[in-house]
Amino acid sequence: MSELMLLIFYCALLGSGVGFLAGLLGIGGGLVIVPILSSILLHFNVLPIEHIVITAIATSLASILFTSTSSALAHHKNGNVPWDIALWIMVGVALGALLSGFMAAWLPEKAVRMVFAVSVTLIALKMMFAGKNQDQKPRNLPDKSILTLLTSLTGGLSAMIGIGGGAVLVPLLTFFSLDMKKAIGCASACGIVIALFGSIGYITSGSDLLALQDGFAGFVYLPALIGIVCTSWFTAPLGAKATHYLPVSTIKKIFAVLLLVVAIKMLLV
Repeated sequence: MSELMLLIFYCALLGSGVGFLAGLLGIGGGLVIVPILSSILLHFNVLPIEHIVITAIATSLASILFTSTSSALAHHKNGNVPWDIALWIMVGVALGALLSGFMAAWLPEKAVRMVFAVSVTLIALKMMFAGKNQDQKPRNLPDKSILTLLTSLTGGLSAMIGIGGGAVLVPLLTFFSLDMKKAIGCASACGIVIALFGSIGYITSGSDLLALQDGFAGFVYLPALIGIVCTSWFTAPLGAKATHYLPVSTIKKIFAVLLLVVAIKMLLV
């Protein structure tokens, strides 16, 4: 087996797990894809080390475009996408994601790595301690224009660290007392927009640095993208279906531990 085929095989294995998590928790999977794909790219010496993390982030976003679409379709069929607010959130995350793709290309590789690790740690802590204060007074969703502003920040951060946004959006929406399943469904739909506009930014900003004949569309590494998507598209609906049978709160706490391990690994790479 050639090195390229072996790389695609590893990415396919990665995609199978990521797709399931995307459907189950409404995340795009970038929290898992970025550190593991960074290690794969480093192992196969695909490109200079200073471009590895940003390439993993860009490729993660591109794969999330497909994974979130598959997940969102499954959640829509189950009636778990609140389109009355989802459309406003999509506008916000689109603006933030588009800008962040250009911003991340200007930042030093260590700065992008640090933003990723700190963000993952905060998200993990939020997941780990979610549900501790169940007796708090319910909070109403803010005005739709304010919601759009808040989610533009969410979209910008998500695209910068290569995630679909669910790990940030779900805690935000449940903070405002939106039903967990609907928050996950909304995050899946919004992940499509974050991935699309974030990918545009990364493809444009990396087009002068990496060549298509070497397998790159800007900072997106196409062989890795193919490997991830060929399995994640099929496992995302399975994760979405599992939300009806598995205790999501318990899974999120287990996932939080995984995120902490991921954050530490990113700092040590």
